[in-house]
Amino acid sequence: MVPFLDLKKINLRYQAELISATSGFLDKGQYILGNAVSQFEDEFARYCKTQYCLGVGNGLDALRLILEGYKILGKLKTGDKVLVAANSYIATILAIKQAGMIPVFVETEGRLFNFDVERLQQIQLDGVKAVFVTHLYGHLGPVEDLKAFAKANDLLLIEDAAQAHGARFSTENSENSLKTTDFLAGSLGDAAGFSFYPTKNLGALGDAGAITTNDKELADIIKQLRNYGSSTRYINDYLGLNSRLDELQAAFLSIKLKTLDADNEKRITIATRYLTEINNEQIKLPFYAGDESHVFHLFVVRVENRERFIKHLNQFKVGSLIHYPVPPYKQKALAEYNHLNFPVTDRLADEVLSIPISPVMSHEEVTEVIDCINAYYV
Repeated sequence: MVPFLDLKKINLRYQAELISATSGFLDKGQYILGNAVSQFEDEFARYCKTQYCLGVGNGLDALRLILEGYKILGKLKTGDKVLVAANSYIATILAIKQAGMIPVFVETEGRLFNFDVERLQQIQLDGVKAVFVTHLYGHLGPVEDLKAFAKANDLLLIEDAAQAHGARFSTENSENSLKTTDFLAGSLGDAAGFSFYPTKNLGALGDAGAITTNDKELADIIKQLRNYGSSTRYINDYLGLNSRLDELQAAFLSIKLKTLDADNEKRITIATRYLTEINNEQIKLPFYAGDESHVFHLFVVRVENRERFIKHLNQFKVGSLIHYPVPPYKQKALAEYNHLNFPVTDRLADEVLSIPISPVMSHEEVTEVIDCINAYYV
């Protein structure tokens, strides 16, 4: 039996440190926006190579607070349009809607599961002020194209980095081809929102999120917005939210951040085995360039007869999950967009399936998954 994801096993590796952090938390008696939050913010900003990190309640709030902050700065306003890939998770769309803005869906492609850049170039940009790029499944979106597009059209580039902790984009130094510069998810645009939901590559033991940016004005405003719009107790400058990173979750995240790169390497090792050892023409494997631009939060295959394939996996007791069966523009909650038609996105929603991948899978478990998939036939 190979479970889709064994969170208990993942977190048991840190049991002694988590218990120690909990004891320290109880001893200090500091429960909200204390030293543990400040410490994690500093650590995660350094990790992402950004100047600022603000801990917030969850990934959805992170994205919304970015938009609300830019509204206060006058760079965005209610009614502005935001470009977003049609297959982005619904949280991205909810953040845009809740900030009083309008999502403009763009067709996706089946290689990176992200923006179809050619379609993006054809979009009418009247009223468009920002681009949201979701680094879906742990794979960075078409960063170079999006940065160039945003710059050419004077648009903000905002990352939904909820699934891409530690993903890296490397460029060669033009003056010295032997030197490369790494840019991490969270530092590729004007601002980025992260989720630390327990299943993420860097997961808390509850809800948690963060914003990274190099924009001091934005960081200062979000610091107030997350805490009722207040910089001084009982003095409120903005209509803010209550969205603060929990002190205990921050302590847990500091512990787990230390092993994020090693865990990502394990994910990549497993993904490489899948890519080289799965040999079944009925299963379409994901694109991988062989670098750290993909940290495999999920390993997503495509198969035409998905329900039959799932039954096959179940017979072998191999876990799986569909990410995501219904695109956001087809959701009842977004009924005003139900008329939209994106054939590639619709097909992906019908074919994608995530198979087990995690840093605690054994070599034998990976072999079991591979053998099971190679034994599948229609």
